[in-house]
Amino acid sequence: MQPPKGNVPYASYLRVYEPLGAFPEAERAHWTRYARRESTPTAQDELRRSLADLLPVPPVVVPVRESGDAFVTEVDDIVYVCPWRTRLRGWMALGELEGRETATGLLPPAVLDAAVPRVVREEANADYESWRTRNPDARPWIRTATWHVPVRWFVLFADGERSYDKGASLTYRTPMVEARRRVARALRTLRDHSEEGPLTEGLLDVGRWLEEFHPRSLVELDYGGLVAVMPHEHFDADRSAADVAEGMAALKAGDAEAVDEAYARLAERWRSVRERQFAS
Repeated sequence: MQPPKGNVPYASYLRVYEPLGAFPEAERAHWTRYARRESTPTAQDELRRSLADLLPVPPVVVPVRESGDAFVTEVDDIVYVCPWRTRLRGWMALGELEGRETATGLLPPAVLDAAVPRVVREEANADYESWRTRNPDARPWIRTATWHVPVRWFVLFADGERSYDKGASLTYRTPMVEARRRVARALRTLRDHSEEGPLTEGLLDVGRWLEEFHPRSLVELDYGGLVAVMPHEHFDADRSAADVAEGMAALKAGDAEAVDEAYARLAERWRSVRERQFAS
């Protein structure tokens, strides 16, 4: 069965691109050959392939074989690679649906059972436990969010790192050292000037994830298909990273009114995007 056509609009991504030298020799040889290709798949190609696996009955919630694909970029004559690792990410996505790491899953139990039968989930989870035993240090190079961009992701970037191709893409990209520094500063601000909550917990999680990669990596935020959901004007005016930075600066300065204004802009912007999830 063929993957769905057209832009799949509901996913955004946080990616880490590592330099070729960060990979073990055998894997480095594979990615070196891969990077020489005339063209490589896009994020939409990846998402459509994963959606195609959900069409059979029962659905294939985790690929049988690991993908040999990756996203590739070159900056200042250095080649960087972001492996897809679709199997690991499939298991992690299933865990989020079930609420494996939290008190509740993303779907009510009855809806989850209808979408992904329990026997399919149990088999996938057993495969994951076996795989994890053999690969205890594995981690994904890509994180995915649906119908929004998590606030904690914006902490990693500055407004000047924003790149917008109207109607096609909106991305931020920064060196790993800057992303780590911004996470550390934001955590200090939050701990010194507010009570610990979801943003602090989320930043701690992102910070631990970033520490697992080569220090000369690149970190990229990609709005993905979300740019196709709203009118161009919506994203023309989108300065979410700037709003988060302004809110953090105001929090550090003790300006509660400015904090509220920055996060109100952010909340309203993303509320309108999330509402499209329920549009017919």
